[in-house]
Amino acid sequence: MRTSLIITTYNWPEALELTLASVTRQSLPPDEVVVADDGSGPATLAVIERWRQRLAMPLVHVWQADEGFRLARSRNRAIAASSTDYIVLVDGDMVLHRHFIRDHVACARPDCFIQGARPQLTAEITGRLLNGEQLSLGWWTAGLQRRAYAWRNTLVSRMTSRVKAALGGIQGCNQSFWRKHALQVNGYDERFEGWGPEDREFAARLLHIGVHRNYVRHRAVAFHLYHRTRAPTDGINPLDRLLQETLTARTIRCDRGIEAPPRPLDTAAGSLGRPVT
Repeated sequence: MRTSLIITTYNWPEALELTLASVTRQSLPPDEVVVADDGSGPATLAVIERWRQRLAMPLVHVWQADEGFRLARSRNRAIAASSTDYIVLVDGDMVLHRHFIRDHVACARPDCFIQGARPQLTAEITGRLLNGEQLSLGWWTAGLQRRAYAWRNTLVSRMTSRVKAALGGIQGCNQSFWRKHALQVNGYDERFEGWGPEDREFAARLLHIGVHRNYVRHRAVAFHLYHRTRAPTDGINPLDRLLQETLTARTIRCDRGIEAPPRPLDTAAGSLGRPVT
């Protein structure tokens, strides 16, 4: 099975550096890496070009103009640019366990998508990593939040992982799915512009075609760097209605997705000076 690792990023090159470095330590590397870039500037491009020379697999950079938070569209463009059967999706502020890709591949099932866990690093640990300190990350790491999620154990994973047709615990920062299923539901709904539950809405449409969630515990571990939350402070998000519409109508395909009406090619402006693909 050939795999594409899609990494989403926006103007945090130091974090992306850590994510790409963890790709080089994988016991089973992906067949390609696709960076889904929501409009980052030259510093991120420099990181990507440097790692393009270091990685043993192709690295594809899919860039779009910075027109606000358009994570759904960025992910769609990365899925369209991928060339393998199976996609592993992470955010560009995560450090992957050395068996991360191996675990996603081992747990893949024909009728499921995988939801993995993300133990969260504290601000202090994150700062040390960003400053170049070589730290061993695991369940033993001092100050680790959601410590149980960091304990990788294959036997325990087999006993505790569950397949369900449910949206609880969906997080787009650590998922994997078959590319054909993403195309069947037309990818992410690009009406999500701004922070919102685009990952849960995408998962809901997968559930509607009979693809269940395999919630994998104690494997497929990715450590999440600390940053301030983008969630609304009042807990109210107007984009929640899009998820509710999908659940009520049992929608399968979104209208504005991977096969959206064509629009002009995004080109890098200013100092980038050329399209980046």
